[in-house]
Amino acid sequence: MSRPANPVTIPLADYSPQHFLLAVVDGVATVTLNRPDRKNPLTFESYRELTDFFRACAFDDAVKSIVVTGAGGNFSSGGDVFEIIGPLVKMDTKGLTAFTRMTGDLVKAMRACPQPIVAAVEGICAGAGAIIAMASDMRLAASGTKVAFLFNKVGLAGCDMGACAILPRIIGQSRASELLYTGRFMTAEEGERWGFFSRLVTPEQVLPQAQLLAKQVAEGPTFANTMTKRMLAMEWAMSVEEAIEAEAVAQALCMTTADFERAFEAFANKVKPVFRGD
Repeated sequence: MSRPANPVTIPLADYSPQHFLLAVVDGVATVTLNRPDRKNPLTFESYRELTDFFRACAFDDAVKSIVVTGAGGNFSSGGDVFEIIGPLVKMDTKGLTAFTRMTGDLVKAMRACPQPIVAAVEGICAGAGAIIAMASDMRLAASGTKVAFLFNKVGLAGCDMGACAILPRIIGQSRASELLYTGRFMTAEEGERWGFFSRLVTPEQVLPQAQLLAKQVAEGPTFANTMTKRMLAMEWAMSVEEAIEAEAVAQALCMTTADFERAFEAFANKVKPVFRGD
């Protein structure tokens, strides 16, 4: 599981990843999984570089939101059969545990990343690819998209990379159980009906619409958006009473920002507020 050193550098607009494409425009970083000939599978190296990237996002104030997508009409087919699954069957317990922790670190990095993440999902979205979509904050899908948590199909448990914790919270316990026990594909229509996808669009529009949504987020109050993401995650483990108290503290902090004052002044002058993130 070694890889060539490619430390993530700040600003991210100047960073050149080795295992995915990256473009930063108007505060929106677009990450494109880019192995279209094989439906954008993940490798040991891409897992690590993606994890490093999402961790680095916390240190770049110029990036306000993130879009994750795949090249060539598919999101991601998951872990590469020959580059990942093949080597795994030869590993001992220590090596396998190191691998599963590494893959889980990607989800941890995405959830800890302060910027909201929008997944633009098209075509096949399977295995670890489905996990990346799941770990995003919002998901848009192209018509014809298919999503599968395939772990059961390769003799593994559905409890991979946080699936048993996160997926039921998105689509409900029974529906999540069905997908994780069977490994079957969820259609785009099911995904929208069940709440996995915010909406369905045409394949030509899925990336532009995801980038538009991310730009709308990027134009909002950055500190407050970060607080919203943190509270959405933290409140999973809180009682309602604890959550209300935590939100009171969080909201009071947001009221100390210059963006809050800008919003008031804009409202008083009947103009649209221009947020600066401070």
